[in-house]
Amino acid sequence: MPSAPAQTGTLTRSSFSPAWWLPGTHLQTVIPNLLRRPPRVDLAWERFELSDGDFLELGWTGPEGGPLCVLLHGLGGSHESAHMRGLARRAAARGWRVCLFHFRGCANQPNTRLTTYHNGMTADPREVLRALAARFPDRPRVAVGISLGGNALLRLLGEDGAEVPLTAAAAFSVAVELRPCADRLNRGLSRGYQAILLLRLRARLAPRKALLERHVDYARVMQARSFWEFDAAFTAPVHGYGSAADYYAQASSRPVLRQIAVPTLIFLAADDPFLGDGALPRPDDLSPHVRVEIAEQGGHVGFVAGQPWRPVYFLEERLDRFLGQVWG
Repeated sequence: MPSAPAQTGTLTRSSFSPAWWLPGTHLQTVIPNLLRRPPRVDLAWERFELSDGDFLELGWTGPEGGPLCVLLHGLGGSHESAHMRGLARRAAARGWRVCLFHFRGCANQPNTRLTTYHNGMTADPREVLRALAARFPDRPRVAVGISLGGNALLRLLGEDGAEVPLTAAAAFSVAVELRPCADRLNRGLSRGYQAILLLRLRARLAPRKALLERHVDYARVMQARSFWEFDAAFTAPVHGYGSAADYYAQASSRPVLRQIAVPTLIFLAADDPFLGDGALPRPDDLSPHVRVEIAEQGGHVGFVAGQPWRPVYFLEERLDRFLGQVWG
């Protein structure tokens, strides 16, 4: 007798419709990410000491007694990113205590260790999330990752399965397959985003020049003009991967999506200029706990609707609904 087919998650089309005055993937990407004025969010800072002797910085906002929402930024992002502030403000307005998690090297002070952040960096968020679970054991706890932060979060969810200290999770504008994205960002107009992100990465590495020169070819890192070159010169050798291709294979979240054991939302756009061929999730990739919503348009961390005088940032709306389902 044939065995029953394995249960899979849900993959569906999003109802998002882009603003008429921001047509196309690039306007949807550029306007909210580069030209939007960051919303005002008052943050209280915590220096979180890591077990390896380094540290992270956490930015806190929202009601002290609310359920916990941890936000993980993307490549080159931080608490200064407009979308991070917008999401934090919306979650706080719903009554959640918001923690802006900063990967190593992305907050106010340079880190002391060679290790930095990358798509496969799960150790640092795992350590923080476990500490926060011990600190707030009786509260709902949700983590939300953006782009790179979303991939790292999905990997963490898959690696830890039922042991992950979260009630639910979400990943926005995330690539579950990294190699096609590195290829896409090295083609056409997407090369502009690559250039901006590499500029930000080099700026964050520059204060640690003396440390880096002892371990990598610093000049080669600073001269990298593509993610293939940067990851071959820096990310792979520093973090124990054999090559850039090996890093992309091992750090991609697609292979572990079937091991996710908590309710998880993945939301992205089919026209995301960061996503290459084959970078979208497939139904048979997903555990029954995963729901994927794909908008036809929206760009990368874009999703702007509404009117020019009153734009609607749909990711904030979607987060608000998601949090309401977890804790009404």
